[in-house]
Amino acid sequence: MTHGRAGAGEGAVAAQGLWSRDFALFFVARAVAALGDAMLPVALAAGLLQHGYGAGAVGLAMASTVGSFATLVIFGGVLADRFDTRRLMIGADLVRLATQALAAALFFTGQVVLWQICVIGAVNGVAGAVFQPGVAGTVPRLAADVQGANGAIGTAEAGAQLLGPALAGLLVAFTSPGGVFAAHAATYGLGALCLLSLRLPPLPRRGGPAGRAVAAFLADLAEGWREFRSRAWMWGVIVIWCLMMVAAWGPTVPLVAAEVIGEHGAGTYGLVNSAFGAGTVIGGLVAFRLRPRRMLRAGGVAIAAFACFPAAVGAGLDVPGMAAGAVIGGAGRAFWAVMWATSVQTQVPVGVLNRIHAYEVAGSLAMVPVGQSLAGPAADAFGADHVLLAAGAATLAVSAALLSVPAIRNLPRADGPALRGGTALQAPDGRAHRKGPER
Repeated sequence: MTHGRAGAGEGAVAAQGLWSRDFALFFVARAVAALGDAMLPVALAAGLLQHGYGAGAVGLAMASTVGSFATLVIFGGVLADRFDTRRLMIGADLVRLATQALAAALFFTGQVVLWQICVIGAVNGVAGAVFQPGVAGTVPRLAADVQGANGAIGTAEAGAQLLGPALAGLLVAFTSPGGVFAAHAATYGLGALCLLSLRLPPLPRRGGPAGRAVAAFLADLAEGWREFRSRAWMWGVIVIWCLMMVAAWGPTVPLVAAEVIGEHGAGTYGLVNSAFGAGTVIGGLVAFRLRPRRMLRAGGVAIAAFACFPAAVGAGLDVPGMAAGAVIGGAGRAFWAVMWATSVQTQVPVGVLNRIHAYEVAGSLAMVPVGQSLAGPAADAFGADHVLLAAGAATLAVSAALLSVPAIRNLPRADGPALRGGTALQAPDGRAHRKGPER
């Protein structure tokens, strides 16, 4: 399939300010989803441990979701570019509403079997693979200020990461892990209601003859790959980010937990996690206001701050020192996330944005389990503190690598969704054109 020439309204976004009715609905949907997702690890860990399973079972249950998501998200990107994005996201939320309600029933009744929890997780991953690609394409269709929109959503998600684990802990204490799953199901229900009320500017329909559906699907998949590899700044970031996932982020998550809980207890670990969440809120707020001309250059500098998080723990600092490192690390990572998401959403033509987003998400996630699986053996061989210090050093290397690639550091800013040629689509007053709503 080939795209036609972009019309005057392709990729249209709301002409009013950032906080339009439709963006507010999407913002609420993303915020409640992030809150539910932040609660889930607590529910899984507490629930499975209460029923006699070990840490390996918890990891397996989490991996079932990540594995199916990472495997299928590329195909989800094709679906998001070919069909009604809003309906796909609503359907995905309804599927997850059903699966999490089923999980809640299992935990409430005490009929918890690991393979059933893993199947539920895998189905959630499939639904997420259908949902996630549409997020990238929806933001520039709703907000003329794409960076501001990403900053607002990122800040809300950071706040959810800060509140979610604490709320989950309260629900586990006063009800059971099933209460957390029930609350998680409710967040998907609320998200689906928000998306159901959403009005999206239409995009050109791209469906092909029914008899050639498979061929068209494969052609779209191939086109997404061509568009992805044609952008050196994009695949360059993904290649470098693989190093970040293997050598920095992957080891940091399990080893920080092990080190802090082992030395200071679970309460201190919760405090350090909350400090990281507070840092991500700060980074999101800064990204909401700061408008660098070279967004990936600014993000590449900011990501170096993440090194403070693993390094503070690896260096054996006291609790205030670890919390400070977590705040700085969270701020740097959140600022990078907004710069990256905005660059993708404003530099990529809207007709292939969902597929390209799927490729970059798959590329980013692919190395996470590798880094996590290597963390334990590396800690046994060299000591967890040395591995965490190495993770800090690897983060600095990633920052330097990002800044060393001309296509990344010199990518010019764009403030609107891209046409086929990569030029932002904006009206003379700087606001984007809008067509009639898609419901």
